[in-house]
Amino acid sequence: MTYLHSTFTQLSSTIMTPELKFGVSFLELYRRDGLLKLDQAFLEFLGSADPALKNRLDQARLSPDEIAPKDESLLLIDLAPWTEDFIGQLFGIEKEVCALAARHHELAPLYFCKRQFVQRRAKTKVSDEILPTIDGEVLEKALEVEFGEPFAELVFATHVAGWLEDEANNAAWLEKTLHYAAWALRTPEGQEHTKAGILFKSPAKLDYLHLLSLSTDIQKGFPLHRLDHLRHREGFSLTDTGTDLVGALDEANYCIWCHEQGKDSCSKGFVQKSKNSEELPSFKKSELGVLLAGCPLEERISEFHKLKTQGYAIGSLAMIVLDNPMCAGTGHRICNDCMKSCIYQKQEPVNIPQAETRTLKDVLELPWGLRFIVC
Repeated sequence: MTYLHSTFTQLSSTIMTPELKFGVSFLELYRRDGLLKLDQAFLEFLGSADPALKNRLDQARLSPDEIAPKDESLLLIDLAPWTEDFIGQLFGIEKEVCALAARHHELAPLYFCKRQFVQRRAKTKVSDEILPTIDGEVLEKALEVEFGEPFAELVFATHVAGWLEDEANNAAWLEKTLHYAAWALRTPEGQEHTKAGILFKSPAKLDYLHLLSLSTDIQKGFPLHRLDHLRHREGFSLTDTGTDLVGALDEANYCIWCHEQGKDSCSKGFVQKSKNSEELPSFKKSELGVLLAGCPLEERISEFHKLKTQGYAIGSLAMIVLDNPMCAGTGHRICNDCMKSCIYQKQEPVNIPQAETRTLKDVLELPWGLRFIVC
C-alpha cells in the first residue's frame, strides 16, 4: 500500500491532475481519511437533494443485516443517479456525462420498437402465406422516401414509435413497416440483408447437442465438416473488440431485470431446493452437466442492466464495482459463469460480459475516466 501511494504521488507530480470539487484534493482519493471525507461530502450532497433517500441510506448503514435483498437493490438503484451527478460535479465533467446519457436516450426507440413492434407483432401477426409476396428491398426504398432520409434501423424505429402513438391515422404506413419487419425477421433474404443490425434479430433457440455451427461438404464423396466461424488470435490480443453502445443496450434491454422478482440466477445461481429442509440448498446443472452457480462475485448484474437502459453509465458501473472492483482489469472474456446461469436456458442468454465491458469503456472514455475508475 505504501508503494502504491508513493507511485501515485510521483505520477501526480509529473502529469496534470484534475481540480476536484467539494473541497477534496486529488491525492486524498488515495487515502482512507480522504475517502471518508469524500463519503461525507456525498452524504451532504444527497441530503440537500433528497433527504428521504439519505435517511434510507443512513438506516441501511446502521442495520445492514436487516435490509432485504430486494430493498437493498431498490436503494442502490435509487442512489445511482445521485452518485452519477456527484461524480460528474466532483470531476467537473457534467456536460460530458449529460452527453453520454443523451446518446443512450437517443437509441431508446430502437429497443421500444424491437420489443413492442418487431417481437410482438412482426413475429406473429404476418401470416406465412403473405411472407413470400413481400419484397423487402422495394419496401425499404419506399420507406426511405417516406422517411426523407437514408434507411437506418434507428430511423425506422423512431418513425414506427411515432406512428404507434396514432395508429388510426398511420395504419397504411404501419402495415408497410410491419411487412418489412416480418420480412427482415423471418425470411432468409431479410435476415441476410439486416444481419449487421440488432433491430430484426431474435434470440436463437439453444440445442445443447448442436452448439457449434458446421458446414458440410460432400463433393469428395464423404462428409467434410468445417466450423462456420473461426477466430484467429494474434498473440494475446482479444479476438473481438467488444460491442458498441447499440449492442450493449440491446443486451441490457434483453435482460428481464429479474432481481425485482428475486430470480437473478445470473448473479446468485439456479438454486435447487432440497426435499429435506435440513439440507443446504444446492445448484442445478445444465443439460451438459455444468453447475449453474452464477457469478462467483454475486455481481449485481440485473441492477446494472436496468441502470444502463436508463442512461446512467457511471451509475451502472458503480453498481458493478460494488462487487467487482477489479472489473477494469478483467476484460470481457474473463468469465461467463453469469451467462451460463442466465434465466434464459432454452434460448441464447444475455451477453452479460459484453454489456459490462461496454459500460466500463463508456466511462473510461469520459475525461479523467481512467482516474476515477482507479479511485
